[in-house]
Amino acid sequence: MSKSLILASASPRRTALLNQLGIAHTVRPVDIDESRQGEESPLTQVTRLASEKARAAFALLDDDEQTNHVVLASDTLIALDGESLGKPRDLADSRRMLQALSGRTHDVLTAISARDCNEEVTECIRTKVEFAPLTDEDIVRYWQTGEPSDKAGSYAIQGIGGQFVKAIEGSASAVVGLPLYETRLLLSRFGVQL
Repeated sequence: MSKSLILASASPRRTALLNQLGIAHTVRPVDIDESRQGEESPLTQVTRLASEKARAAFALLDDDEQTNHVVLASDTLIALDGESLGKPRDLADSRRMLQALSGRTHDVLTAISARDCNEEVTECIRTKVEFAPLTDEDIVRYWQTGEPSDKAGSYAIQGIGGQFVKAIEGSASAVVGLPLYETRLLLSRFGVQL
């Protein structure tokens, strides 16, 4: 029997990517504390966050829903020099992040976590992204578009920020928020029909 999918995210990008796969789903975002815990690495942090989101969303389901549904959660972090770059607080924070990324290659870590009443599986996909050199004027003009204010690492590859990306090695859809290939395999394992 095919199970129905619940996406534990309000991200329109993740919804669009699931639609691209042809997977019907219901959106039920959860709100968790996304702060880094202690000295955890970006890989540990992003994997933990995806898992916690899946667990939190699954816990909100009633017994019948738990039997017939799979919850999918995802989280994306930018990793540079062993540190996580989350969403910027303000222009100064955005400037700090984008100056650090300027002219360098960084990792985009996207973790996906699926959970049903029997098991939970979480995995992380690493994609390398090379940025062009940025001027301070580039950064300020970009900030003024409003796009970077709620994006990990202060940029959106699928939007205006894509102009700064010289090269990608790995999953382009993972950088947007949901790795299509790995998500398809994971959901097939949980009995979600594509």
